[in-house]
Amino acid sequence: MRRRDFLKKGTAAASLAASHKLVAPAARAGEVTPQGPIPRRRLGKTGEELSLIALGGIVVTDTPQSFANNIVAEAFDRGINYFDVAPEYGNAQERLGPALEPYRKRVFLACKTLLRDQEGSAKELDDSLRKLRTDHVDLYQFHAVTKREEVEKIFGPRGAMETFQAARQAGKVRFLGFSAHSVENALAMLDRYNFDTILFPINFVLFSQANFGPQVLARAREKGMGILALKAMAKSAWPADQRKDHPHPKCWYRPAALPEEASLALRWTLSQPVTAAVPPGEEQYFRLAMDVAQRFEPLKPEEEKTLLAAAQGATPIFHLGTA
Repeated sequence: MRRRDFLKKGTAAASLAASHKLVAPAARAGEVTPQGPIPRRRLGKTGEELSLIALGGIVVTDTPQSFANNIVAEAFDRGINYFDVAPEYGNAQERLGPALEPYRKRVFLACKTLLRDQEGSAKELDDSLRKLRTDHVDLYQFHAVTKREEVEKIFGPRGAMETFQAARQAGKVRFLGFSAHSVENALAMLDRYNFDTILFPINFVLFSQANFGPQVLARAREKGMGILALKAMAKSAWPADQRKDHPHPKCWYRPAALPEEASLALRWTLSQPVTAAVPPGEEQYFRLAMDVAQRFEPLKPEEEKTLLAAAQGATPIFHLGTA
């Protein structure tokens, strides 16, 4: 079951110095080091700088408003200025809107749509703006582009690309992007339009076991895009007998084990030439991600070796050829 379906129901470390701001080193064993705010990196050619991680809207899905208010306030206080949400994330927009309202002018808000037609996507954008209590989103994205027919519909007559371009002209959105769960169709999207950003799985298992992602990362870098990472802390698909009964109900995939493997997995992703990562929606993973981001340092070669050894035998959650 894919993330959107579930929610409807219920080391290139060296390149970082050249293309991103320097980040604070991690605390060494035994040291008590004051934590500064989560560092930020440039978002492609947009002129924006985003925190190393986002608060993904699933964190506040099906939670009391008080919880949403508190975790948004904590995230902002710890340096997060990047918030990501979508209509498919249950009631996340309704929770995030009021929680984010006090900080709206000081944060970067990204939203998405699964609709591929002009009329439907235009209505959904207006609905998202209403629920999020804002007059614009900073980044609007085609959500989870997976099939070639989706690409064709987006760019065809009365396709959703018309909504995106009109919305930018009207000031309802500032930047345009997309997320994808297919290498082939991500590349097709990149060939069709000069998007500002891409949101794509940048994951240690996918890169090492499925060759899924390096091609997209390279193409996006050639185009100077802002690169945002999905599934950094994912490990594998759930075994068939655990797909409906497992301890992480907001993860349709099996996440890396807490805390060491998950920390290494996130650091691996953030050691690639990306701007930021969107952690899983499970609260404990999001809190771990905030800790890792505040003390981030690029993965060391011996740590990468350990992590990639752990990837052996894992069942990748995506594969080439899903077009």
